Amino acid sequence: MKIKKDILIVGGTGFIGFHLAKSLIKKNWNVTSVSSKPAKKNRYLTKVNYIKCDINNQKLLKKKIKKVYPYIVNLGGYIDHTDKRKTYNSHFKGCKNIVESIKKKNIISFVQLGSSVEYGHIKSPQKEDKKSKPNLVKSTYGIAKLSATNYLLKLYNKSKFPCSILRLYIAYGPNQDINRFIPIVINACINKKKFPCSAGTQYRDFVYVEDVVRAIIKTLLNKKSNGEIINIGSGKPKKIKYLINKIKSIAKGGEPDFGKIKLRKDEILKLFPDISKAKKILKWKPQVRFESGLKKTIKYYNETSL
Repeated sequence: MKIKKDILIVGGTGFIGFHLAKSLIKKNWNVTSVSSKPAKKNRYLTKVNYIKCDINNQKLLKKKIKKVYPYIVNLGGYIDHTDKRKTYNSHFKGCKNIVESIKKKNIISFVQLGSSVEYGHIKSPQKEDKKSKPNLVKSTYGIAKLSATNYLLKLYNKSKFPCSILRLYIAYGPNQDINRFIPIVINACINKKKFPCSAGTQYRDFVYVEDVVRAIIKTLLNKKSNGEIINIGSGKPKKIKYLINKIKSIAKGGEPDFGKIKLRKDEILKLFPDISKAKKILKWKPQVRFESGLKKTIKYYNETSL
């Protein structure tokens, strides 16, 4: 009988955390989640050990995380970015607090979920070898994520701390909060509402949540990913207008008011990754076709009656 692997998921009650925990339980892992809020009813899993703790509170974090977790995934941080101080603290200082609480323990793999916004205005397709600087990143969230990346890489270079950074593009799928872009559009379309949107001329990269989970698990189990930044996306950007019309077509309803919302002056029109590194190191590429992922997602929101 195989010994169960122990994993700590920081942010295990969130959208990606829920799907990751669910997948790992099926693979017979022992899953512990640390989050500042309890799991919502639709994201509660009976086999997960839930710990309630704010990662900004380092003293409390050290008290709560006494057990040794060889595998750790950091998905933590505030989703609402309106409070700049909270955003920065949760995504950068929160990451540091987690590492300080566990780095002297026997860690096999620490996976940090980064973000495509860390690249700032670097031209797409964005490659991991393109170095970004905080002054080129516009948002507090992006600066915090980039600061966390730089902090972890310094630790790796100094003491070989076994960390990997996955730079994620736009994840979507069932069970996502309804205030995110794709669920907002789906909600309007299945309820046959008119809704404002931009002209939809931007190109963005979307990756289904099951593919994101596969990438995280592959990274946890691959020592070659240590000390690396790896892009996780489809590598095949979609025009926003095409996406909205595709959802409208599948949901059989909705009236998008294109051009009602003006683009920001500094809006990046094309944002997508080069995913050759993920293919090479992780032997990973997306398996769920975009339209298939949308159909699964729309089906979920239809059944849960948004």
